[in-house]
Amino acid sequence: MKPVLALVGRPNVGKSTLFNRLTKSRDAIVADFAGLTRDRHYGNAKQGRQEFIVIDTGGFEPDASAGIYKEMAKQTQQAVAEADIVVFVVDARGGLSAQDHDIAKYLRKIGKPTLLVANKAEGMLEGIQLTEFYELGLGEVIAISAAHGQGTRGLVELAFESLHLPDEPEETDEDPSVIKLAVAGRPNVGKSTLINTWLGEERLVAFDMPGTTRDAISVPFEKQGQKFELIDTAGLRRKGKVFEAIEKFSVVKTLQAIESANVVLLLLDAEQGVTDQDAHIAGYALESGRAMVLAVNKWDSVDEYQRQLVQRSIETRLPFLSFANMHFISAKKRQGLGPVWASIVQAHKAAMCKMSTPILTRLLLEAVQFQSPQRGGMFRPKLRYAHQGGMNPPVIVVHGNSLEHVTDTYKRFLEGRFRKAFNLAGTPLRIEMKTSTNPYADKDAS
Repeated sequence: MKPVLALVGRPNVGKSTLFNRLTKSRDAIVADFAGLTRDRHYGNAKQGRQEFIVIDTGGFEPDASAGIYKEMAKQTQQAVAEADIVVFVVDARGGLSAQDHDIAKYLRKIGKPTLLVANKAEGMLEGIQLTEFYELGLGEVIAISAAHGQGTRGLVELAFESLHLPDEPEETDEDPSVIKLAVAGRPNVGKSTLINTWLGEERLVAFDMPGTTRDAISVPFEKQGQKFELIDTAGLRRKGKVFEAIEKFSVVKTLQAIESANVVLLLLDAEQGVTDQDAHIAGYALESGRAMVLAVNKWDSVDEYQRQLVQRSIETRLPFLSFANMHFISAKKRQGLGPVWASIVQAHKAAMCKMSTPILTRLLLEAVQFQSPQRGGMFRPKLRYAHQGGMNPPVIVVHGNSLEHVTDTYKRFLEGRFRKAFNLAGTPLRIEMKTSTNPYADKDAS
């Protein structure tokens, strides 16, 4: 699992600047879920070989008792709860404030590993100007300048050292026949009901494995001879011999479950249609290259007009998931669940599909013969041959000349033909263009 860093502090100390610096983007928002307020953002970051998740929060007032400040405090407290380590950002130029003392008191109380970071410290003598921040009782003060990138690399290294991360990820022998399945969706969409229905129906429930500090749990079970590993995103807990699901929405848990899965079942609510949260979760799963199945829950509780609205909202808001099979179910009444399993297995099969170079090249040449790519400038792209560049998701690499002029429209045309030939329902398909270089381009004509 990726470690999680939460950036907290009072307003205008440079948390967002540091967030963008760490994620190497000006926005870098991977999962900005509506309903969690605009003041809590999640982004992917990487330093060296270590990947991690960064949470940006709004201004923190731990003792706020009303209004927007109370809501912002809730969001920050949730981010702190989800994090492995907290980066407490203070303003080196603005100096220490009473609000900094309040935040430090809260962080000391909860006992979460914390790094104290003095931002905007460019050109300052650490021994003099930063002394006052030691009053906060959080150990060493780390001087950085997020705007200029000074000290940020060292900050991340210190964070990893305090987490005692292994130098190399532990290799585990995974059974390729087991399908890792994550059920993702916003709160109250019915994930808990669906999971409990599955676990109630299936007799082979072996054990629950505690995972990270956020208690991610995977549950192995089997249906019709196919082994699955259910990666929990709904707060699954074991109580004696009875499994119960507690609907707690943790963005970090959802992101990590998606990354750990082979197939993601995105559960939608027929009563509310497609929301911003659904679109963000779907977008993250697609960006991660995960095979996907769509299921619209509570289908039995809406009339024909609402059903049409839901289908239209899926078409307009999730057009990038046109490759995924869609099912209309009722988890509570156990209706329509059978075809969902067939689509999950099909999506996994498609994601792990092996495609031979001769067949791919033949399909490519047939597509070019049927419809040639548009001319780009003086040259028309020449597509010569194709081979498979990866699985889960499948990657097809096309070689030729002047391929930088191949349009996105033509790539979608090729994708459609490859999908139909290999029955790639349920998985993203990535097509990469590699232009051959001219070996005589740098030589003088003789």
